[in-house]
Order: sequence, then structure tokens, then C-alpha cells
Amino acid sequence: MGSRSNMIVFTVLYLTMIATFASSQVPSDCLHCICIVESNCKMPDPVCRMDVGSLSCGPYQIKLPYWQDARLKGGDLDGDWKKCSASFDCSERAVQGYMARYATSGRIGHTPTCEDFARIHNGGPNGYKNPATIGYWNKVKACLSRSSHYASKEEGASSNKSTTL
Repeated sequence: MGSRSNMIVFTVLYLTMIATFASSQVPSDCLHCICIVESNCKMPDPVCRMDVGSLSCGPYQIKLPYWQDARLKGGDLDGDWKKCSASFDCSERAVQGYMARYATSGRIGHTPTCEDFARIHNGGPNGYKNPATIGYWNKVKACLSRSSHYASKEEGASSNKSTTL
């Protein structure tokens, strides 16, 4: 019975660890609004433009260091930053890979929200706590508020908060 108990304890600890450090999947409505804020979700022409001293590319305005970090969790990503950025699919996988690395509950201390994803996308790994990214989040939030699905989720959360006080 002792080894069985040890196995159960190990399994519970392992599953807890996986849940804590599991990669975050950016919801489609959040991802879409980040894309809207960055480029009106259109492929820029040219694909890359100078932004704060370095090139930002594609519909998500991805910089080279962002893409390099995203590859650690997002796979090959077409093997080339500019080529990836010129593809909606690859750009989206890059954002998901970046968030899988930096927007995890184990790293930020809570289950990531769209606000966390947006602010990390805009301000880097610690953007979720940088006051300079609040304006960016407000733009993403305005886009989300135009989505009835997101607005109804927010209203439900507000209702739940007021009834649980």
C-alpha cells in the first residue's frame, strides 16, 4: 500500500505542476483584437516597418527578439522571422508561442487574462505589470467590448462579483 500511496502523491503533484506551468492559449477574440490594434488585422505593405528603433513585422507587428522567444514554445515558425510575419497563420502561432513562454499562471501568479496577453504582447515578458502598457490594453478592451460574446462574459463576471461581496 505504501508504494501505491507514493504513486498517488506523485501523480497529484505532477498534475498540479502541469496545471501551474501549462502554456496559455490566447482566446480567439483576444487574439483578434490584438491584431486589430496592431494593424487593423491587415497584412501591412511593406510587411515590416521601423518602430521604436527596430523593425516590426506582419499583422501582429512582431519584432525579431519576440519571434526568437516564441520559437522556444511555438516550434520552428517557418524558420525565418520575416517569412513567418508575412503569414497570418505563422504570426498567430508566434503570438501563441510567446504567450506559452511568458503568460503562464506559474510565472504571473494567476490564470492569464486577455489583459495579461495584450500587455505582455505590447510590453514584453513583464508588460502585464508595466503601467506603460495600460493604454494599449484599453485599445484592446475597446475592441473586445464591441464583441457581444466578450461583453456578455464581462457582464456575468461583474454580476458574480457584486453578488459574492
